[in-house]
Amino acid sequence: MITNYVTHPSTQQHTLSVLVENRPGVLARVTELFARRSFNIDSLSVSSTERADISRITVTADAEPEPLEQIIKQLNKLLHVLKIVELDPDQAVERELVLIKVKANERTRSDVLEIVKLFRVRVVDVHPESLTIEATGAQGKLDALMGLLAPYGVVELVRSGAVAVTRGPKALSEKVPETETGERRSKR
Repeated sequence: MITNYVTHPSTQQHTLSVLVENRPGVLARVTELFARRSFNIDSLSVSSTERADISRITVTADAEPEPLEQIIKQLNKLLHVLKIVELDPDQAVERELVLIKVKANERTRSDVLEIVKLFRVRVVDVHPESLTIEATGAQGKLDALMGLLAPYGVVELVRSGAVAVTRGPKALSEKVPETETGERRSKR
């Protein structure tokens, strides 16, 4: 039964940083919760953190504040979820990696290289008929780059999904005591 999936022009993109125990199946439980609530995840990235027992899941999704708050409450109830923070764009650094393979023949190659230079990104593979470009940055910069490259013909594109941290010296994992992950395991 679909109850929440309605795209409104008033929705805005939110970035959630979710600290979870570094164990099999946790990512599936988190994404399943989004699916059950009929939320479309725009990007998802997961990796280990500075602590071996904790992984960080970065989720971006378009949502209105109230349904998003329900998702956060539901996530907090999951057994292996340790901490959830919605990142304020003004107080966080958010980046994404994209690899773009674009058509570039003798006639168009110099134009594509000018765009690469303008955006201060790199060419990581050269072929007589294409260039593969690596770019890292905020979503807006990458969208602008892809918009300029699109007329030349994008052959292939892959994006990593957003990763983000709060500004300043504090780490989100500082809010999770070393013993908490062990306590949760013993309650199973």
